[in-house]
Amino acid sequence: MLYSAYELAYAAVAPARIAAGVSAKFWRSPLNPAAGSWVARSAAAAFDVFEHAMRRYPKPEWGIETTPVNGADVPVRVEEVERKDFCRLLHFVRDEKALKKARGSNEADPAVLIVAPLSGHYATLLRGTVEAMLPDHEVYITDWVDARQVPVCAGRFDLNDYIDYLIDFMRTIGPGVHAMAVCQPGPALLSAAAVMAEGDDPCRPYSMTIMGSPIDARRSPTVPNKLSEERPFEWFEQNMIYTVPAPYLGAMRRVYPGFVQLYSFLAMNSDRHMNAHYDYFQHLVEGDGDSADKHRSFYDEYLAVLDMTEEFYLQTIRDVFQEHKLAKGEFMHHGRLVRPEAITDIALMTVEGENDDISGIGQTQAAHDLCANIPDKMQLDYIQPNVGHYGVFNGSRWRNEIQPKVAKFMRMAEKEAVKRAPMKAAAE
Repeated sequence: MLYSAYELAYAAVAPARIAAGVSAKFWRSPLNPAAGSWVARSAAAAFDVFEHAMRRYPKPEWGIETTPVNGADVPVRVEEVERKDFCRLLHFVRDEKALKKARGSNEADPAVLIVAPLSGHYATLLRGTVEAMLPDHEVYITDWVDARQVPVCAGRFDLNDYIDYLIDFMRTIGPGVHAMAVCQPGPALLSAAAVMAEGDDPCRPYSMTIMGSPIDARRSPTVPNKLSEERPFEWFEQNMIYTVPAPYLGAMRRVYPGFVQLYSFLAMNSDRHMNAHYDYFQHLVEGDGDSADKHRSFYDEYLAVLDMTEEFYLQTIRDVFQEHKLAKGEFMHHGRLVRPEAITDIALMTVEGENDDISGIGQTQAAHDLCANIPDKMQLDYIQPNVGHYGVFNGSRWRNEIQPKVAKFMRMAEKEAVKRAPMKAAAE
């Protein structure tokens, strides 16, 4: 019912939103003799703020056309490698000729699968993560599909299916891949690596990098962690799950709507978002186009949200945030116990932000305790000072401090894997 009410409200406000957009253009028009006055600038700014607040934000474009390599811009195209009902595997393909010219060689770069979170926002939220990795890596990413666009006939999708997708994607990329989980998918990647290690899968990753992730949400619990535990599981079933209405392709699918999660995010930091929009209004009035563009760019991404399937959302709430099954050694994947201790030759790096208010200090580090049989020289734990959750994978500190450490760690893992290969072949 709430989903239908939301759609009805959006339709009802559409005329006012359109009128506000037209009015903003009227007050800014060079044909308007009052366009340069304070009154005109204020009116245009007010209409602009209203129009942007009331609009619906589509999935953003990647907008990555080149990557810098040794001072040269190498063209990049986004290629779909594999398509599944609930996710696409994308490859950011760098132009071979331009890359060779910039490098002066045909040196192969490590392949990296970036596992984007399925937590309300689109994978494009990791644009900065991708951009920083592209110059020296073959970058792949999981591009999750909005569940309201997936027909009911496609079936269910839960946390176990998520793990299956990661395993399939790593097999598609082939031996020698490195995997990086950003935020929420840490437990899924760790589980996928454990399943592949136990099965001696030749496509298991050389390394896994887990960043700002709830491997064990009992450690340094944050506000979201506490809210997940304070309410009974039934509360989430009854209050967070709604039915997708027509005319969406996924009509009748039960989902956790993206707009519900978005409003939760906004409510958690309401003062900050109100101040940001007030500043946006002031920038428009003052004619500060650069600041206004930065605001629009951020919120165009932040306010674009997708729906998650009922089964994925509820299983994540129960298994990861309430019962902590992976951390306790109780998580099951298709009826089989997931055993992180089976991982012996996959390097593990964890990254946390000192001021992370989503995944507290220690939650990601817990992966090292679970993977007890990885040699010490193949493990690295890093805490980045002075950054929050978003800063772990985006922004200047990610580009200048965190990413170089991640890249160096992956190169080390690759060298270790190459050294182990002859010994393994001899043993066989």
